Amino acid sequence: MARGPAYQVAFRRRREAKTDYRRRKELIASGLTRFVFRCSLSNSLAQFVEAAMNGDRVLVSAASQELVRDYGWKAPCGNMPAAYLTGFLAGLKAKRKGIEKAVLDAGVKKPVKGSKIYAGLKGLLDAGVEVSCDSDVLPSEERITGEHVAEHWRSLTDPEQRSRFFSQYLAKGLTPEDLAKHFQDVKENIRKAFSQG
Repeated sequence: MARGPAYQVAFRRRREAKTDYRRRKELIASGLTRFVFRCSLSNSLAQFVEAAMNGDRVLVSAASQELVRDYGWKAPCGNMPAAYLTGFLAGLKAKRKGIEKAVLDAGVKKPVKGSKIYAGLKGLLDAGVEVSCDSDVLPSEERITGEHVAEHWRSLTDPEQRSRFFSQYLAKGLTPEDLAKHFQDVKENIRKAFSQG
């Protein structure tokens, strides 16, 4: 380990690879609310965060589990359509709170073009919140609606493979072939809930 009077230990969150302080400083200097989107294999989380001297404040939050609980989502919560719907839900909640503009905070890892983070961003844009981004990074419509999942389902002919690969879908009574229609139904449920209230 380095020693001496000029050596300075990095901040703990930097050492743990949780925060890139240079990028965070740029995002905060923009003066806009940060749209923080995080994905795991089984969940998506969208938050609108405002920086403050005593810590960040979450203004609006949406999780993919809400899709199941409140809007009838039957597919897994970690896939691309769920990421889009989570961003869409967060966008409608943000509009209700008066947030019109935001900046994407993708975290420490650089997101890949067409990834779930950009699916969430596309949902946010479709909800009407303005975020500056290049349209080339957004995933295609067929990936957002889950049509690629239906194509994979159709390509498998062995029933054992189908039941193994798509066990989560089948356990909830959803055939992957119907995912695109189910996606549109849930999106409409979300839209109706916010147009009424």
